[in-house]
Order: sequence, then structure tokens, then C-alpha cells
Amino acid sequence: MKDLNHYVDIYKEQLDKGDIQEAYVGLVKYVTRLGTTLSKSLSEHYSFGSLLQGYMDYTYFYYTNDFLKKRKLKMGLVLNHSKMQFEIWLLGQTIPIQERYWEYFKSTKWNKHRTTRPQYSILETALIENPDFSDLEKLTRQIEDKLVLVTDEILKDIKQVSLTN
Repeated sequence: MKDLNHYVDIYKEQLDKGDIQEAYVGLVKYVTRLGTTLSKSLSEHYSFGSLLQGYMDYTYFYYTNDFLKKRKLKMGLVLNHSKMQFEIWLLGQTIPIQERYWEYFKSTKWNKHRTTRPQYSILETALIENPDFSDLEKLTRQIEDKLVLVTDEILKDIKQVSLTN
């Protein structure tokens, strides 16, 4: 196994080039604007939280409504940096809630390729694979349209679950 100095040297080389900083700042700014846009256009259906940046792994914000809150659930719109795709996650307020909903969702289409619960969520699904960042307005429209459709599908499935929290 390589020691930390090896990784720090590579990290510094990449930082010296400057491309990583430019890309990261651009992505975070875009997701911030996306959250603002969605909170305005979908305010009748969802309330949106602040941006969370993660550790260069995920940039995300939560969104929820009364239906989800009653069940101690929330949704996350996530930019997965390693896969460079936008995802929707269903999350529980606590691990026990996530485990209870996982029991239902593990046998649904949302988790058909999984054998274990995701680390941070009940389900994770790709929303936009290979996003095109050259036209941010178009990308925002695509994300909004798909977010509404996928979230509605997930909410429909949650309505099938009769769990008490």
C-alpha cells in the first residue's frame, strides 16, 4: 500500500495544473444555481435545503414535502462526482427508518441490482447519466423534468408501504 506522501504528491501535481479547481468550482456553482432554480419552480410541491458539498465525492441538496416529512423521509438531488452523473436518493431521518424502508425497496426496480442497502440512503437512482455541461439551461430543464417524474414514481411506491415510524 502506498503511503500518504505518494497521494499528496499526486494531489499537489493536479492542483498545480489548476483544472481540478476550475471544474470543482464550476460544478458547485452550477448545482447551487440548480437548487435555486428548482426551489422557485417547484416551490408548490417541495421545499429545498441548502447545498452540501461533501468531500469532492458528492454535491447535493435535500428536498421534501409534507408526505415525506410525516414518514421521516427526504429526497436528495446528488451530483455523484466519481460517476459524473446526477442521481436521486431516498433517505430516512435515521438508520432504523432507512432499514425499514430498505426492506420494502430492496425488492423493487429501484434496487434490482443491489444486494445490500446503499451506504447513505434507501435507494439511489441515476437521473442524468453523462450530463452535458455545455448548455446549462438545457441541462437544468432536463434535470427538472426527470426529477419530477422520478420523484413522483418513488412517492407512488412509498404509498404502497405501510410502515409505522
